[in-house]
Amino acid sequence: MSDNVNSIRLAPGIRALAAKLGDAAANIASERKESLERLAAITARHLRESGEAALTFICTHNSRRSHLSQITAQMAAVYQELDGIHCFSGGTEATACNPRTVAAFERAGFAVTASGNSENPVYSISIADQGEPLELWSKVYDQDGNPTTGYVAVMTCTHADENCPVVAGADDRVSLPFVDPKVADDTPEESATYDERLREIGSQMFWLMAEVKKSLEN
Repeated sequence: MSDNVNSIRLAPGIRALAAKLGDAAANIASERKESLERLAAITARHLRESGEAALTFICTHNSRRSHLSQITAQMAAVYQELDGIHCFSGGTEATACNPRTVAAFERAGFAVTASGNSENPVYSISIADQGEPLELWSKVYDQDGNPTTGYVAVMTCTHADENCPVVAGADDRVSLPFVDPKVADDTPEESATYDERLREIGSQMFWLMAEVKKSLEN
């Protein structure tokens, strides 16, 4: 995947990251692939039926895992030229996009700018050479700016998965929890833990989007 010509569509700073995430996708555990295959099948179905697929990644506070999933999933969709896929994120409650998450994106090569109030700033992240950047801020999953009907809810944390059995407006719901990098906050392992979670989530999003493309081509 590292030689894929589609990488030229990505912003220059993250092309090397795309190659690494694509290569790491080969190491995903087989039991995890079962959940990813289900999500890929659902996503492909939405694309076939309407030409569009909206994926909303949900964790409790919309501060860490849901944002890592949203950005890397959209990046993988750009890489695979799946133009009808639109990725969002939200929480069961709103707080703020954690600055440690933002720092992990910056270390990975993403260009990030901040605006808005200091309690819940809006971060703009460029994914592709052309087009508008994605905006990240903490929000409830069905808040304005996110789809409210016809989307796929992807549960990225166990707490939200268990405490939100019904996601309003979602056509489909998939459980895909990740370990919260918060476990390393304020420790010497903080940066390494956030970087590893970005790579873990990102490699799974790259595998997911490759499966969506294969499904559409078959």
